[in-house]
Amino acid sequence: MKQQVDNRTKHVHLEDIMIANQLIKDVVVHTPLQRNDVLSERYECNIYLKREDLQVVRSFKIRGAYNRIKKLSQEELENGIACASAGNHAQGVAYACRHLNIDGKIFMPSTTPRQKINQVKFLGKDNVKVVLIGDTFDDSYEQAIACSEEEHRTFIHPFNDVDVIAGQGTVAVEMFNDCEDEIDYVFAGIGGGGLISGVGTYVKSISPQTAVIGVEPAGAPGMQTSLANGNVVTLPAIDPFVDGAAVKTVGTLPYDISKELVDDIVVVPEGKVCTTILSLYNENAIVAEPAGALSIAALDSYREQIKGKTVVCVISGGNNDIGRMQEIKERSMIYEGLQHYFIVNFPQRAGALREFLDEVLGPTDDISRFEYTKKNNKDSGPALVGIELKHKEDYYPLINRMDKKGFPYTEINKESNLFHLFI
Repeated sequence: MKQQVDNRTKHVHLEDIMIANQLIKDVVVHTPLQRNDVLSERYECNIYLKREDLQVVRSFKIRGAYNRIKKLSQEELENGIACASAGNHAQGVAYACRHLNIDGKIFMPSTTPRQKINQVKFLGKDNVKVVLIGDTFDDSYEQAIACSEEEHRTFIHPFNDVDVIAGQGTVAVEMFNDCEDEIDYVFAGIGGGGLISGVGTYVKSISPQTAVIGVEPAGAPGMQTSLANGNVVTLPAIDPFVDGAAVKTVGTLPYDISKELVDDIVVVPEGKVCTTILSLYNENAIVAEPAGALSIAALDSYREQIKGKTVVCVISGGNNDIGRMQEIKERSMIYEGLQHYFIVNFPQRAGALREFLDEVLGPTDDISRFEYTKKNNKDSGPALVGIELKHKEDYYPLINRMDKKGFPYTEINKESNLFHLFI
């Protein structure tokens, strides 16, 4: 992906973040830093949540977007702006456009959750036009760059920009002002790298001993891959599920900053993210989007290191579409080993299905899905069977009973092509 390079400076400094904090303080919400008793007890430490899901646009992105747009010249303001976003940056830009009464074109992937698209339109009103194009952020990015060049609009980059990074760094300003204890660890998600760069810059400037831990989804580990290779790498393909962090190419500026300031990067599976989303909702009534839950999802990887420490996790956003909850639940259950799918070839004998239900299923196993894969002669053909377990340890007994009773099967969970075809 062609990257737009920020030519104003190659560094973000502490003073940039402090200036941004003053510039945006009357527009953004000073979000709460809350000690979480449930997580603190679970991990035997003091865990605080920086609640950017309670921001005015329900994510931290308003900070960087407003800081960048507020610094445009009068001529640039009159020409309007363009941006590309998977949702949250778009909302920040839309809010700024309406607040400053400028014209904006916002390019978003066609896969963006409807809730985020509607919010962008609501926040921007007549000041913005939303263009849905492509399947990923990177597709929309290319179109937004082309538009900005053709129509002489200023492109507002979601992460590869010093003013945007400085704006995101104000999250850490509030964090350290509000925390009475010395902070030992800060966990924050990584998409393009703007948040971790801004937070990392501030943290290491005032508290060098604090560890800055970035978190990426397993389906889009752009920063980890780039750091391992010694240069920015474009991933050939990504899983778009964690839409706020599903970026093929991290920013060159965030890469340079992360290389110096980020202590470690944890990569978490999408299923683990889903489990975390459900736990945050069920235990704390917190509605986190997939990218917003990344920081919490990484805690298991640092369970031993954080014992007795003070930890801050940035809940970066809460723009979750309720329509995705069934998918989130299913991904979580598959990850936890509680949901399994099979293609079962039922023997051509009377009572085979009844035998499967009575003698193969365990006492607490449930059929969550059942459908024949053939339209004709269904009773003698294979069937797609979804089985929900109460305990993951029930899996091997189930497999043993299927083998013993002579029901030929294919485990779809272990066949990625079949899984995407049927599930």
